[in-house]
Amino acid sequence: VAVSFLLGCSILAAQPKPVAAPPAKPKVTQTEARINTPTLALPAPEPKAKSETLHFNVNWPSGLSLGEGELTSTQTAQGWSFSFNVYAGIPGFGIVETARSKATTDLCSLSLSKEGSRGKKKVNEQTTFDSAKLTATRQTGKDGGKSEMRVSACVRDALTFIQFARRELAAGRLPAAQPVYYGAGYQTRLQYAGTQKVTAGKESPEADKLTGTIKGPASDLTIEMFFARDAARTPMLVRIPVAMGKFTVEFVR
Repeated sequence: VAVSFLLGCSILAAQPKPVAAPPAKPKVTQTEARINTPTLALPAPEPKAKSETLHFNVNWPSGLSLGEGELTSTQTAQGWSFSFNVYAGIPGFGIVETARSKATTDLCSLSLSKEGSRGKKKVNEQTTFDSAKLTATRQTGKDGGKSEMRVSACVRDALTFIQFARRELAAGRLPAAQPVYYGAGYQTRLQYAGTQKVTAGKESPEADKLTGTIKGPASDLTIEMFFARDAARTPMLVRIPVAMGKFTVEFVR
């Protein structure tokens, strides 16, 4: 949480009153010597941005590396911004994608953009969320189509939802089932599945295990997520089952 503070300072000066020049100097009392000056309060500085970057590896079921990426979040007094980069691929099919989103201080999405390539398919789109009109407008490509979806007053894109889930877990709550947007809307539900030790480097700390059900227009997926039991509920591991086996996303601590 961004923290602001007020810096104050007090300046005291002592000036002795003029005295005559008798052979012996009279004593100057403490009351005579003290001159009070007003306490000065400097303007509060702008709260510093709080930023976090998490690096992760994408691995084959065998443990061999498939790619890597990073997830960055920045919090300011005006709200949140997130960025996501991933570089991964299998022979004949590569994934290079960058996504960015902005959200309010309450973690309600304002915008989402993503660009990159999935195999031969190019990705370039922007989604703008309007809480007043209760709409999400999705623009595909510079000259592509535009579509509008009805949404609630506070919706979340995928990047914002990750931070929202961490905040709820830190408060001892599970996020309510809700649509999560990453282009289309994906109905997302998280369930608590106890604790489990997760290997992270040379350590195997206890982690909170969650199962996530994600349903979209043409997808139905159940994943496993593990969050550290620290104050920030840092993500540690995600397991994604596909036809070839369980791919893993392992965050580097």
